[in-house]
Amino acid sequence: MRLQDKIAIVTGAARGSGELAARRLVADGAKVVIADLLDDRGKQVASELGDAARYLHLDITDEDRWQQVIDFCIDTYGGLTTLVNNAAVLHVRPIEHTTTSDFVRLLEVNTVGTFLGVRSVIEPLRSCGGGSIINVASISGHHPAAGTSAYAASKFGVRGLTKVAALELGRYGIRVNSINPAMGNPEMVMESLPADMDTSGLGRGDVLSGGQPILRAGDMADVANAVAFLASDDSSFFNGADFDLDGGITAGSHLLGGIPGAPRE
Repeated sequence: MRLQDKIAIVTGAARGSGELAARRLVADGAKVVIADLLDDRGKQVASELGDAARYLHLDITDEDRWQQVIDFCIDTYGGLTTLVNNAAVLHVRPIEHTTTSDFVRLLEVNTVGTFLGVRSVIEPLRSCGGGSIINVASISGHHPAAGTSAYAASKFGVRGLTKVAALELGRYGIRVNSINPAMGNPEMVMESLPADMDTSGLGRGDVLSGGQPILRAGDMADVANAVAFLASDDSSFFNGADFDLDGGITAGSHLLGGIPGAPRE
């Protein structure tokens, strides 16, 4: 129960990694406001979590609604210590087939929405003596894949915003860090892929063939675990950091033929 004194808002928490993060925070003792656009699913998650959770509809690009959610959180639970900026959208297309509206939409939701969340909670967190802002970016924010121009640009922006916020807000006891998962919500990923794309290889751990040092596929529970750590006082001296949840993909490159002297499998 290391989070029993924590009060969090988690965006995009009706499903996927956001849902698992909300459940983990409650399991560790926190009170959580689940914020999402998926009302039925969000209400169901909150209902299953009992008195420790409430659901509110939130479009993260709506500045006025952010304030309403924060006011609700403070009125219901007496304060705010933690924001998990998890909500995002994905778009997978080559640049030549990515429209301007596609590109702008991802920037508006993923980057501007995160900015609005960060800005909106500064005063409430400062009033509570500090707290933790956790921005769920992506490994695409510094190690992108082809076909993700809009998504990668938006997540590069989230990482940059995280570092500037860490520099500005640390004086108030507000820590700002980013989590950069290599894995995403499979449901969201499948919704974002072109209809004519061959998806037969997805979900089979194919990423391991690319030289990932830890030989298992990533899991959304890894994100929830990282969120719980950054929400806790155990991470009180982490600020402006990137937590890459990628099994070591971005650590470097493997030599052709494997590691010299290592036994072959």
